[in-house]
Amino acid sequence: MQATNVVILAAGNGSRMKADLPKVLHQVAGKAMVDWVVESVLPLNPTKILTVTGVGAEQVQDHLSGKTDFVVQEQQLGTGHAVLQTKKALAKSKGATLILSGDTPLFTSETLQALLDEHDRTKNAVTVLTAFAENPTGYGRIVRGEDGMVMKIVEEKDASVTERRIQEINTGVYIFDNQLLFEALSQVGNDNVQQEYYLPDTLDILREMGQQIGAYQTMDFSESMGVNDRVALATANKIMRGRINRYHMRNGVELIDPDNTYIDADVQIGKDTLIEGNVTIKGNTVIGSDNVLTAGTRLEDTIMGDGNVITSSQMEGAKVHNQTTIGPYAHLRPEAEVLDGAHLGNFVEVKKATIGLNTKVGHLSYVGNATLGADVNVGAGTIFVNYDGVHKFNTTVGDRAFIGSNTKIIAPVNLADESITAAGSTITDDVAFHQMGIARSRQSNKDDFWDRMPHKKG
Repeated sequence: MQATNVVILAAGNGSRMKADLPKVLHQVAGKAMVDWVVESVLPLNPTKILTVTGVGAEQVQDHLSGKTDFVVQEQQLGTGHAVLQTKKALAKSKGATLILSGDTPLFTSETLQALLDEHDRTKNAVTVLTAFAENPTGYGRIVRGEDGMVMKIVEEKDASVTERRIQEINTGVYIFDNQLLFEALSQVGNDNVQQEYYLPDTLDILREMGQQIGAYQTMDFSESMGVNDRVALATANKIMRGRINRYHMRNGVELIDPDNTYIDADVQIGKDTLIEGNVTIKGNTVIGSDNVLTAGTRLEDTIMGDGNVITSSQMEGAKVHNQTTIGPYAHLRPEAEVLDGAHLGNFVEVKKATIGLNTKVGHLSYVGNATLGADVNVGAGTIFVNYDGVHKFNTTVGDRAFIGSNTKIIAPVNLADESITAAGSTITDDVAFHQMGIARSRQSNKDDFWDRMPHKKG
């Protein structure tokens, strides 16, 4: 196998996306489109990867820093002109150069490897990756001769009526003999509707030089889809998430409604975990085995152990250990950690706090900047008051403490093991071992007050 360079075209302005973000940085299943392209070529062990940037060059280069080298296309004058910008870096290189677009995130490494193998086997000057399209609108057409060889690629806007009926389309992926590529590029003109320098025009030039032009047709048209607008972006997301969901199901994860389950590319899930519909799992989330995630759950960058039941809840940057029950409608924010056997009930919010072994925070409570020990019971409506408007303060609650409902704990404060707070208290001082903290006004009952009520009049 000959040495291979890779050129990724990522200079376009993506005007049809109608966005400030460069087109290739729009995400598909949790990764920028251009990340998918880079990852698809890495298994090919390329000698060099060069990304051609233009509009939004600084953003794209910052995003891909350390993954590829870069050249800049100052003016967007077509694909041929874009590739020509790599001449200084690649012109002296021997072997092959694979060219593909940064807005085609669906190509697999297997398809690209098959293209390379075909090119290596046939010794073509260039091998084009093609696909059969039921509706070829918008794609360049592959024009073949009577012998089946590729004669030319014609862009739709320049195609004749007959050529527009052709259903074999150009995917925009090519592999060239590197030396012949730059020899042909030097002869490409811009005599076309757009007055641009088209990379496909090199095929005519190479043929006139007596070189062999070949094609390899992929069996999966969906891989060839370029993303030029938000509609195509949604379609690409659907296709990629379908691949991701099938991967997890084949590895023992049960998805009740895979068409409405949204899992990002880098998520890891253990076997026998059951996921209902309308669940979103994002970022670098890692989920263990035998968990249940019910409808409406959303996890991002969360680590979860085994045997948990998460009911319609949201977590980001959290860590959940094993055998917990959480929700419905709980919210775990960054640095929330829930230890084995704990329970968080309805509308509980936890932020930068540890919930100890078998501790229960039943419902309608906020736990922030706190460490709760084992077997603590937190009554409904409890608030850990951690912020004075300038600084955050911490609270520690010992093992087997009992926090009465509607307690407000004003940090910094320490509640010892087996301490108690009376319901409705505002706790500002430490509570020692076996003490009960009570801080509320004594009840006063007013006799005959019913008769003073306005509804009694008339």
